[in-house]
Amino acid sequence: MIDPLLLTTAPIFTFEQQRRLTNASGFFFERGSRLFVVTSRHVMIDRPSRHFPDRIEIELHVDSENIARSTGFSIPLYRQGRSLWRQGMDSAGEIDVAVIEIERNALPQGTVYRAFNPEHLCRPDEHVEVGSSILIVGFPLGFHDTLHHLPVVRQAGLASSFGLRFQGEGYFLTDARTHRGGSGGPVVIRVKDKTEGVDGLPWQLLGVHSARLDVGTRDRQLDEARGLNCAWYADILLKLTEA
Repeated sequence: MIDPLLLTTAPIFTFEQQRRLTNASGFFFERGSRLFVVTSRHVMIDRPSRHFPDRIEIELHVDSENIARSTGFSIPLYRQGRSLWRQGMDSAGEIDVAVIEIERNALPQGTVYRAFNPEHLCRPDEHVEVGSSILIVGFPLGFHDTLHHLPVVRQAGLASSFGLRFQGEGYFLTDARTHRGGSGGPVVIRVKDKTEGVDGLPWQLLGVHSARLDVGTRDRQLDEARGLNCAWYADILLKLTEA
């Protein structure tokens, strides 16, 4: 009875050796026989805040009959001094998306998850109307169903023209109340006129939630926050997961 969308997304905890640093969100993406965890690039490394973890840990469900059973799964970020994740670049600079591959053989026996794949991405000729109702899945401020280890979903609206790079950057805008810890979560829209979708996952993957957008001349005492967020276009995953 669990919506498969909730099984696509897992909490991410960053560590420097045994010292826990931050928490974020991430989701699974398959490319052929390969499996990746997708999150924000600033989860892996963020020089301005001096955030330099050497590993991440994700929480995995390990029993399809008892979804409350879970375990931590550690993924190193470096090997022999070289980073193991991939991050994107385009003509405007760095893209705040990163992927790291998971060795399927290393997953605990009975691991339960759902993964997006390239067929869940929007085709270039598909139109998503501005103002469309979309969802952001994740773990805002670490909040989630602590018994069943499942994320929460925030309602959002598409706040800029989908397909156009907002201000020349590789992202579009969403209108939603978001918090730290949600970075790296998937931004999705329900598949229209299809009951099953691709692989029984009736959602299209539009983007990767990054951060709130709060720039300009807002007076922090007089003006409320805009409530706008950056979501990087998910088609960057095709480049980051190439063989």
